Formats: sequence, structure tokens, C-alpha cells
Amino acid sequence: MQPIAGLLAMLVIASTAHAGEVQVAVAANFTAPMQKIAAAFEQDTGNKAVLAFGATGKFYAQIHNGAPFEILLAADDETPARLEQEKQTVPGSRFTYATGKLVLWSAKADYVDSAGKVLQSGNFNHLSIANPKAAPYGAAAVETLTRMNLMTRLQPKIVQGENISQAHQFVSTGNAELGFVALSQVARDGKFTAGSGWIVPDAMHSPIRQDALILARGSANPAARALMDYLKSDKAKGIIRAFGYEL
Repeated sequence: MQPIAGLLAMLVIASTAHAGEVQVAVAANFTAPMQKIAAAFEQDTGNKAVLAFGATGKFYAQIHNGAPFEILLAADDETPARLEQEKQTVPGSRFTYATGKLVLWSAKADYVDSAGKVLQSGNFNHLSIANPKAAPYGAAAVETLTRMNLMTRLQPKIVQGENISQAHQFVSTGNAELGFVALSQVARDGKFTAGSGWIVPDAMHSPIRQDALILARGSANPAARALMDYLKSDKAKGIIRAFGYEL
């Protein structure tokens, strides 16, 4: 039996040797689905995705300052396109992994109506949004308020989070009665997990196309290419859809 045991041990060692690690910068709105995808990716391939979450604009600056990221999952398509033009990426690796949905949400049940008319009433003290200069969901929130002719009137009530996670935190903790957040943060399989919300119609703002790409630093890392392939798999797509994104 010893030869068989030895062979099994060698197979385990060989499998471990082929497993890799990839450093991934992930847009804050994609936190929950990416955590699930990363767990499945490791289980299915043996490769580990080390995740960092934050605002896409901040990641852009960090990449230029030498941050060790090998993959970027952005909250927009403009930042990855800019990185491509600046030759900071692996050519041909960029693709749209999800299209995000903006939602006006409150932690209180029955507080936000199905048409977002609560915004026009103005019967609230604080409206939370992500920083529009760094977070595409924040920019989409400003577009929506502008289209509704409410931006000037509601400006004094707006509180800004550094990213969409902080914007959501302001609302979930009650520091803001309502706010614009990502649908993925507050819904599963098309239903709100808590509180009440209005899914903003797509026509109210520019599409939130979220692109992924391999950064130059990850060009020689097989685990980086493996993760990009995994994001296109049926399993990953199922997770992405469950969190309210379109593909």
C-alpha cells in the first residue's frame, strides 16, 4: 500500500504546485457576488483570488502608483478603456462581466414607493450617494437626480460615501433615511432582502457597464487568466444574475 500512498501524496503536491494566486481589485458594488465567485473559483480550480474592494476611481490611481493588482473588476467601462489606452493592461483581455442596476433604497419597510416619488416629497433629512467623481454608481445617481430636476433642491440633503459600500452603510445604519445604492447590495433573486426600494429605470442614467481586464502586472500569471475564464462560466454568470445584474 505504501507505493499507492506515495503516489497519492505526489498527486496532492503536484496539484498544490499548479495552484496559483491572483490579486484582484473589485468595485465595491460587486463585493458580495465576487466573494461567492472567488470561493467557487478556489474550490473548482485550486487557484486563490485575493480580493480588495473599493471605488473604481481610487483603484485607477492606485494602479498608477504601483499597487500589486493583477486584475481589475471595475464599476464602469471607461476606466478599463483608459487603462488600455495607457498600455497598462493585457491587450484583448477586457470584457463586460455585468451591467449594474441603480436603486433608491431605504432600510425602512414601505418608505420608498415603487416610483421613487419620495424624492419629490423631500420629507427626509439625508440622501446618501457614492462619490460621483470616484464611483460610477454615484455618477448615475447624480444623472438620475438631474433628469428628475431635483439635483439643486436636494443638494443640501446629500451625504457622500467614499464608495458605494459606504453609501449603503449610511442608509443601513439609519444615518440617512434613503440613498442610491447598487441593487446587488439589497436584493437577491429579484427581491429586496430588507427595507424598501425603487429600481431606477435604465433610461434615467447612462448604462452601468462593468468591465474586467487583466492588468500588465498579471500578464504572466496563469491564475489571472484562469479567473477571467471563470468569470465567463455558467456558474459565475448564475451568481452574477442572482445579485440583480444583467449580462
